[in-house]
Order: sequence, then C-alpha cells, then structure tokens
Amino acid sequence: MERDGKYIYCIIASDHDSNFGPIGIGDRGDLVTTIGFDGLCMVVSDHSLSDIAVNPKNILAHQKVIEEVMKEFNSILPLSFGNIAATPDEIRNLLSGRYREFMELLRTFENMVEINVKCTWKNIDTIFKEIEQDNAAFKKIKQDLKKESDLSIKNKKRAEAGKMVQEELHKKNENEAESMMNAFKRATYDYRQNKITSDAMFFNTAFLMNSGREKEIDNIISDIGEEYKDRIDFSYTGPMPIFNFIDLKIFPEKWETLGL
Repeated sequence: MERDGKYIYCIIASDHDSNFGPIGIGDRGDLVTTIGFDGLCMVVSDHSLSDIAVNPKNILAHQKVIEEVMKEFNSILPLSFGNIAATPDEIRNLLSGRYREFMELLRTFENMVEINVKCTWKNIDTIFKEIEQDNAAFKKIKQDLKKESDLSIKNKKRAEAGKMVQEELHKKNENEAESMMNAFKRATYDYRQNKITSDAMFFNTAFLMNSGREKEIDNIISDIGEEYKDRIDFSYTGPMPIFNFIDLKIFPEKWETLGL
C-alpha cells in the first residue's frame, strides 16, 4: 500500500498550528492542518503520493479549503492544484529555502482578494441585427446577394458578410468591455483578462482588490446593472483566493535543489 504524502493548498504567516477540520481533498475526511517554519506555514492534508486526478470535484475541493483558510487569515498565497510533498520535513525545508520570497509575497498581497466579473449580451441576435442595420457595407452586400445569380459569387459574398459581422461584433465587444473596465478600475488595483467562451460573452475579468471593499463593488454592479438591464447580464463571484495574480508552483525539482 502506498504511503501518504502532504497535499499543499496555500501558504500563510502564522506562529501557531491550525486545524481547519476534516475537509481535505479526496473525500477521505482528512484533516486540513499546517506545517510551519519560523512563522511561515503551509496548509496541508494527507493524500496518496500518486498523481491526483484533475477533475472539477478535486479542483473545487482545493479551492474550498483555501476559502476556508481565508476566514481566519488575511494574507494567503494560494498554490496551484496538485502539489504533494513526500514528508513534513520536505515542506519545512522548502519554507526555509524560500522563506524570504514567500514572506515578501505575503506582505505584498496582504488583505487582498480576487473578484471575477463576466458580462454577456442578453440577446446576441439583437446585437447582430444592430450591427447589420448600422453597417452600410453590410447592407450593400445583402442587396448584391439578392441580385446575384452565380452560386460561387453568392457564397463568396456570404462569407464576406459573415466576416464583416464578426469584425463589427469584436469592435462592439471591445467598446463595451472598455466601459466595464473603467467602471471597476476605480475600486481595484489590478486585473487579469480571462478567456471569452462565446459570442455572447464580451467581458471575463479577474480584479485584485482590498478585502473590505465588497460593498463598493456591489454598488458598481448595481449601477451598471441598472444602466444596462435590458442589454447585458452580469455575473459576479467573490471574494476569492487570488489565483489569477499568484502562480506558485512547488516542484520536486525545487526540493532537490534545496538538498532534499
């Protein structure tokens, strides 16, 4: 039977041991605790040393543990999914070897949280119609299509029209996204633009902000939600761990370079 290692969730500054309960990843009811070195701790739970399955359930469990830690600590460095150390001593030596780096990051991101905002058009067909009505070149292509009898020419013009609409949609999306960005920038410090997953979505952005300014964000959402209530749907999640602004990875190779 393979022995357990220590699955790592995040890093905190603490002079005492903590126990966050039996919420460890893997559905075994493992306790989430801390392993520390000189006021610096990693939040961990037992887990098999074999590679952990990358699936939505485990990824969510990883995030939920970090969110639980956030209830007690205001400076947290979330680690990427899937880091497992072989022994507690590996963790202590890693904390020792990268002590200055981790402490500096904890100071930099003290009291910081992340929010995620997504905006989608309520009715993308309406937006396409607006583009068609406002674009003289597109209207001309439509008129030409009605007169054209050659199928190959028709197909070419249809492709041209489709490309034109997509380009105009991209411009419209960029303009609306800029308006959204300006609205949120006044209450946040930094941002990361995430992947747009559909024609209807034009804004998917993570913002870095001070914990405690959630009411200000709520007011911004309320104001722009009222202004665009007939056109745009808003999705707002947070406060969350600062995954989009910290990309800490702990590799076995790193432990080896520390003489482990």
